[in-house]
Amino acid sequence: RLSRGMTYKNAVAGLNLGGGKAVIIGDNRTRNREMLFRSHGRFVESLGGRYVTAEDVGTSTSDMDFVHMETDYVAGLAGKSGDPSPVTAHGVFRAIQASAFQRWGSDSLQGKTVTLQGCGNVGRYLAKELHAAGAKLVVSDIDPERAKRVAAETEAKVVEGDAIYSTKADIFAPCALGGIINDKTIDVLKVEVVCGGANNQLLEERHGDILEEKQIQYTPDYVANAGGVINVYGEVAGWTSERAFRKADEIYDTVLGVFDIAKTDGVPTYVAADRLAERRLKAVNAMVRTWPQWPRSAT
Repeated sequence: RLSRGMTYKNAVAGLNLGGGKAVIIGDNRTRNREMLFRSHGRFVESLGGRYVTAEDVGTSTSDMDFVHMETDYVAGLAGKSGDPSPVTAHGVFRAIQASAFQRWGSDSLQGKTVTLQGCGNVGRYLAKELHAAGAKLVVSDIDPERAKRVAAETEAKVVEGDAIYSTKADIFAPCALGGIINDKTIDVLKVEVVCGGANNQLLEERHGDILEEKQIQYTPDYVANAGGVINVYGEVAGWTSERAFRKADEIYDTVLGVFDIAKTDGVPTYVAADRLAERRLKAVNAMVRTWPQWPRSAT
């Protein structure tokens, strides 16, 4: 599911990449990070360039440096594009602005209340942008110290655990792990918009239908959080940091395009996003071969 999400994310973002995802199963608190990530690097190297790995949840630029000891097929390195979190967060911020415009006719976030779940790298940068835009923040994190740090930086209120779901707000921005829109949480949400940086926010697709029925506007996660892979693509393509941020700005228009498809086709937004991705994938696949493939003569 993560690999499919990456494929669709790259397509929607207009990047010339397929999609894949690597998961390392283990204790993130391990002290043997060099051994672990060098082993991962050797596996990535064995794929011969078909897969490029990069920083994500639970990893850091220093981990990617360990990977780089074994393979060149890694992005997000210190001294290059580095931590993708600022670009990811900026893309989510632009998605939230577009979502606000769609919902209320203005993309101003001044005075809007945002509940933000997850105060890690992306959540922290996003909180700073939201605060600068005049939003009022309520934050939570499994690590109380991270939540307190973000609160100190952004004048946010801190709530614990599941209280974030039932907190009344204008916008819910999930920026932790996936599956958080589910049968348990969907009944207690008191927001008008869901738009955040977490992957696979809908536990099941039917939860997107339920959000639609409840008139809670949902911005598909892989559209909103494409800034990270934009940053990775920029490193591979030799972009400057400024160009990566400009590309992430385009997420605003992409989000509005998804809402247009949803309205025109009469479908939930998660279906509309898939249709946009599939149209782009189909267009690219049609260009793969523009001449007949003649059979080779036997030798």
